[in-house]
Amino acid sequence: MRKNWIWGLSLLLIGSMASCKSSQSAYRAAYEKAQEKKIEEPAPAPAETVVTTPSTTTTPSTSTTVREQSERISAVDGNDALLKEFNVIVGSFRQRLNAQSLCERLRKDGYPAILAQNAAGWYRVVACSFDNRPAAVQAREALQARYPQFTDAWFLINK
Repeated sequence: MRKNWIWGLSLLLIGSMASCKSSQSAYRAAYEKAQEKKIEEPAPAPAETVVTTPSTTTTPSTSTTVREQSERISAVDGNDALLKEFNVIVGSFRQRLNAQSLCERLRKDGYPAILAQNAAGWYRVVACSFDNRPAAVQAREALQARYPQFTDAWFLINK
């Protein structure tokens, strides 16, 4: 009788420990929900003010330095033809799940996002890829105008 109790308690203990394990799908759902909430937070509406002074047009200076790195990356899905020389990187992750989530969000918004990986194992989220630098600079500026959270987008020159 005592052995049956011991066996029963041990099975109960094993069952309870196995049920506490978190699943990857639950983690992914929670992560995506948090990211959507962060993106969808409405910006406070600026108060309307009427200014009667003459306006002058100034061009923004491009004196800010943009991170630029040169390394060999390859597409995770194996389609390396999509990766060109100049790539606009919006995220760099150790975990593939985080990189995939950002990549999917960009694709839903119409960007040709590519998930790539370098030799060190980092997953790079490429928002767009170009053959020339001026097109990449223009795409980076448009991306930053649309997504304020990507102010640290940088260039990766694919070797």
